[in-house]
Amino acid sequence: MGRKIAVVLFNLGGPDKPASVQPFLQNLFRDAAIIRAPLPIRWFLARLISRTRAPAVKKNYAMMDADGGSPLLRETEAQARALEAELSKALPGDDVKCFIAMRYWHPFTEEAAAEVKRWKADEVVLLPLYPQFSTTTTGSSLDAWKKAYRGSARTVCCYPFEENFVAAHVDKINGAHRRAGSPEQVTLLLSAHGLPEQVVKDGDPYQWQCEALAEMIAGRVPAEWEVIPCYQSRVGPLKWIGPATDLEVERAAKAGKNILIAPIAFVSEHIETLVELGEEYRLLAEGHGAASYTRVEALGVHEGFIQTLTQETLAALDMKGALRSCAGGRLCPSDWTGCPHAVTHQKAGERVIETAV
Repeated sequence: MGRKIAVVLFNLGGPDKPASVQPFLQNLFRDAAIIRAPLPIRWFLARLISRTRAPAVKKNYAMMDADGGSPLLRETEAQARALEAELSKALPGDDVKCFIAMRYWHPFTEEAAAEVKRWKADEVVLLPLYPQFSTTTTGSSLDAWKKAYRGSARTVCCYPFEENFVAAHVDKINGAHRRAGSPEQVTLLLSAHGLPEQVVKDGDPYQWQCEALAEMIAGRVPAEWEVIPCYQSRVGPLKWIGPATDLEVERAAKAGKNILIAPIAFVSEHIETLVELGEEYRLLAEGHGAASYTRVEALGVHEGFIQTLTQETLAALDMKGALRSCAGGRLCPSDWTGCPHAVTHQKAGERVIETAV
């Protein structure tokens, strides 16, 4: 009899109706990985920010969906079905099932952990739908999982340089360029969610992974294109990493460029891709004289992306340890102390082991 393999897909989550917007935001900003302040202050700020932002955010969700909810769960469910199908082909003797663990709205991590327990999985693979590792995303999801599930699990921490993943981005970008009429004088903006600068200074490898991926993409699109990694969705008074996506849109538009804008850290359509990139920045570009503005769709169920998830899952099942990146072991340079791989030299002998910190 084959194994029962549970693949747990980590994602952010999103409100399913207007009434869910404020509690979703409160869950988000209450996370210690997002607002790094003592508990009483963090809870106060979460209530304040969620109440202040909820009215505007509700309007944005209404732009995407008549019911006023996020499409993120539907998108993730489609990815889960596609991944199950590929893994079932690759592991014909095993029973493979994907579980969705959202961080800030249903189905919560705790709900997914309870389902995995009831299903009595023999193997558990934790697979983030955050391609780049950050302490604020995958790190937070892993912390929540460890509190909810006491069994062993194999973890894929990140896969920003996996060949199929990079090729999928390039394919999406080239397809959008063709649909726009193959214009010249192109500025390609590769946009990722921003982080407070202090998070990166504390060793979070997210920015390095995003910008290294951007270099890989730049090497596969026409050499005459201007290619710029940038960061969106800034919140609050802290200094955030840059350059800011909106400022790069404005600059390229004033120069009369044909703007292509692609999400490189979001793999599913949701408010940041459909509204922020798709509507808000489009209006900004048009207002400043851009020759054209084309949003590249998120990867969704692109064959290359599903193959990335498939290959990373299979590699995780075959590994001897409990943690891997698309490089096998540690991916990030040693300066990035927030990397989940800690290299420990044992006193007895020369063997090196890698463990999750």
